[in-house]
Amino acid sequence: MPPVSLATLRKGARGTVMDVRDDAQSLGDESQSTVSRRLLELGFIPGEPIEVIAEIWPGGDPMAVRLGRTLFALRRREAGAVLVSVEGG
Repeated sequence: MPPVSLATLRKGARGTVMDVRDDAQSLGDESQSTVSRRLLELGFIPGEPIEVIAEIWPGGDPMAVRLGRTLFALRRREAGAVLVSVEGG
């Protein structure tokens, strides 16, 4: 199965970070370089295990994800830049 956007995953989904996209399609404006660079600096690098821990309702935004042993809250817009290979997918 090809990698999918972290933003499309739901609570309980697990996988491995494959890439962080640096383009306007995933982030929607000129800030994409800053956001993708920040995600990389935080450790969203290929090979890291990731799990969706929680989604805030209504709307599921932001979402809580565990990256390795660290917990992060990400807006879905930011999570859209992270490509994940889903376990069992």
